[in-house]
Amino acid sequence: MTFSRRRFNTAAGIGLGSLMVSAPSLISRCSAAAVEVPHVPPQIKRVIFLFMHGGPSHIDTFDYKPMLAKQDGKPLPFALPPNIDAAPTLMNGPWKFKKRGESGLWVSDLLPHMASEIDSMCVIRSMHTKGQSHGQAVGMVNTGSDNLVRPSVGAWISYALGSGHPDLPAHVAISPATAHGGPRNYGAAFLPAMHQATVIGRNGRFGDGKIPFLDSREDEASLRDRFDLIQAMNQRHLARSGADREIEGAIEAVDLASRMRNAAPEVMNLNNESAATLRDYGIGEKTTDSYGRGCLLARRLAEAGVRFISVSSGQVWDQHGNLKDGHNKNAAATDLPVAALIRDLKRRGLWDETLVVWGGEFGRTPVVQGKNGRDHNPQGFTMVLSGGGVKSGFAYGETDDFGYYARTNRVHMHDLHATLLHLLGIDHTRLTYPYAGRDFRLTDVAGRVVEEILV
Repeated sequence: MTFSRRRFNTAAGIGLGSLMVSAPSLISRCSAAAVEVPHVPPQIKRVIFLFMHGGPSHIDTFDYKPMLAKQDGKPLPFALPPNIDAAPTLMNGPWKFKKRGESGLWVSDLLPHMASEIDSMCVIRSMHTKGQSHGQAVGMVNTGSDNLVRPSVGAWISYALGSGHPDLPAHVAISPATAHGGPRNYGAAFLPAMHQATVIGRNGRFGDGKIPFLDSREDEASLRDRFDLIQAMNQRHLARSGADREIEGAIEAVDLASRMRNAAPEVMNLNNESAATLRDYGIGEKTTDSYGRGCLLARRLAEAGVRFISVSSGQVWDQHGNLKDGHNKNAAATDLPVAALIRDLKRRGLWDETLVVWGGEFGRTPVVQGKNGRDHNPQGFTMVLSGGGVKSGFAYGETDDFGYYARTNRVHMHDLHATLLHLLGIDHTRLTYPYAGRDFRLTDVAGRVVEEILV
């Protein structure tokens, strides 16, 4: 193929547009040959991470502390952790706890819809992590590192397993935040760029629910010529440079972008759902519409074969003041869609092969900050799992009597990541990638599979 100056400039113009599609918006599936998996029998096919960005209060949701109510307004009977901007005065929350379902697990009135599905949940009440600040803790939950640029959980899963659909990515981030690391939290870092997430919406807002630059009004023949030209240029560059992971990733990403034009719009069209389903997710209601759309799209993507889908609430669960109004507003927006997702996965036979993870980067303090808020608490908090491979109607671990420190059966963030990978059939110690002179992994040099919560 010969390249005229005009044709080269035209290709360069479209190349920029296509690169905006492929990096960071679109990624390609990974060749399964990159990693020898499964290492262990897989129990699930995919993970949906419902990220409650900001840090919901565990002691006001799933971790009932009667001692906190009895000692309300009294001094904390032990020292505060370092770097806490709060008075050492205990503050009971405004929501009542009740035992729910046949399991009798405690859930507060803040989350009535999730409470109705508690018998389908595994509640880890002894989480702890690194990072007193949002940036550190958000990095830990999304990448396993509190201060260095590392591949995201979804990127590792994409690298290990590839996509379950030939024409869709393995990793999708719905309404991710631009703060606290932004693209680092769904990026690929030193893994091939094709493993970063396809992004839909921003900052907790679903938006129009479309992938940028995917739709085109051009005729098929013209688009095919453009894609062929870009790929010919990429192949020629690769031939000149020799084996190069980045160029190969770009070639595969452009190829996926071409194939997605037919597959993705159908999967992402929520209008194909029944009126009853839309209503169940709260779509059409102002309060729940955005997160409801994100959860419904997550189900559709999971059903189509996407391996890792995150749905972010936006950084709203950060009530340093006005805890009651802030948490009520956040719960009203997310509680119903989360419960609807669990029910929908069950109806469609997907729940046993999907793991839903609900939680934030940390919890909140049992002591008051300001007049009526709570500060960050990475020392002890709660994550909730639901779906395949984990026990249902089950609580694991405990914090102390006031909910400050994880005390019994402690689960570090590395342990949670190791467990997610295990359920997907991956040994976290064997999922490695060579970079800067050594092998890296999601769990660094730590992490254990939390066997006690597995079925």
